[in-house]
Amino acid sequence: MTMVDVHGVHKSFGPIDVLRGVDLTVDPGEVVVILGPSGSGKSTLLRCINHLEKVDRGYVRIDGELIGYRLVGGRLRELTEREILRQRTHVGFVFQNFNLFPHLTALENVVEAPVSAQRRPRAVARARALDLLARVGLQDKADAYPRRLSGGQQQRVAIARALALDPKIVMFDEPTSALDPELVGEVLEVMKGLARGGTTMIVVTHEVGFAREVADRVVFMDDGRIVEQGLPAEVLDRPRHDRTRSFLDKVL
Repeated sequence: MTMVDVHGVHKSFGPIDVLRGVDLTVDPGEVVVILGPSGSGKSTLLRCINHLEKVDRGYVRIDGELIGYRLVGGRLRELTEREILRQRTHVGFVFQNFNLFPHLTALENVVEAPVSAQRRPRAVARARALDLLARVGLQDKADAYPRRLSGGQQQRVAIARALALDPKIVMFDEPTSALDPELVGEVLEVMKGLARGGTTMIVVTHEVGFAREVADRVVFMDDGRIVEQGLPAEVLDRPRHDRTRSFLDKVL
């Protein structure tokens, strides 16, 4: 079964059409990297997938479940906020700017969502959080507050937090763009490890090297549409569309 099915999704903000009928599928265990210029709709697409933004037309399904809505009498009815929050526990989201709780330690940041959103026993969530911090190389920073961590360390805590809910898919919205260049590699290494472990991932990034090495498929977006997609070697080395070629000429 397809893990993610985005079908005919449109999204506008006022008079600006941000998504113009996007179709995208992601299979279980697949790593899809989305490239494109600023303003092409990449981040909005991610936010529509987990219903942080409501779609204007079209629909999103994750693991066969309609996201944000249910079908009643042939019409879509929006779910309650509680039902939407339950659905979001199936989607890990790693933001550009970390979004850690500054008053919580690294460990507490990872423990919080499983306890509050999934009602897991705190002791169980804590043991899982310690394992995840070790997985991202931060077992010695469990008691550190975000202000005591580098940007790369904060982003690795954010990745551990996203994994703590045992999501069906993890989405990354330009996870290295807020980092100093020397810190980018440590975050990308964690993401590569997730990919090798079979985590289903959608990654919005400008890191073309990461796309070439890790992606199963590269998607290029421009002006709210998917212009082309395919294997990394096809899209990055032999792009079919002039717009893709022009973009890559500037970033490679």
